Amino acid sequence: MESDLKSYFENTEGTGILATSDAEGNVNAAIYARPHILEDGNLAMIMRGRLTRQNLLENPRAAYLFIEQGPGYKGCRLYLKRISEEKDIEKIKSLKRRCPTTDSDPDNNELFLVTFRLDKTLPLIGPGKAG
Repeated sequence: MESDLKSYFENTEGTGILATSDAEGNVNAAIYARPHILEDGNLAMIMRGRLTRQNLLENPRAAYLFIEQGPGYKGCRLYLKRISEEKDIEKIKSLKRRCPTTDSDPDNNELFLVTFRLDKTLPLIGPGKAG
């Protein structure tokens, strides 16, 4: 699936959940849009300066769970490592998909483009190898 992720996320509707933890291991999970697959194979997500981003600054590891829209349980699990972030608003605007909640928060309007390396991909349901 890794080689087809760009097409998969451009053409598949569903719900994404990004799980992170802080330096002490306190876990957070948040609804996130489908990731952007960059030309170099890395993934990028647009985020605000909230708990998820703060956790990534303390602990760069994250897991993204994507549940495809429709009957049954189809999707994937992506294991990620944060490698960089930037605040280039023009680049962010060029990648931004519609999201009704992101433009209506007057208390937190700073956006970050966070880039991840993909470490592992697993199906939504089924066995995975430990480690």
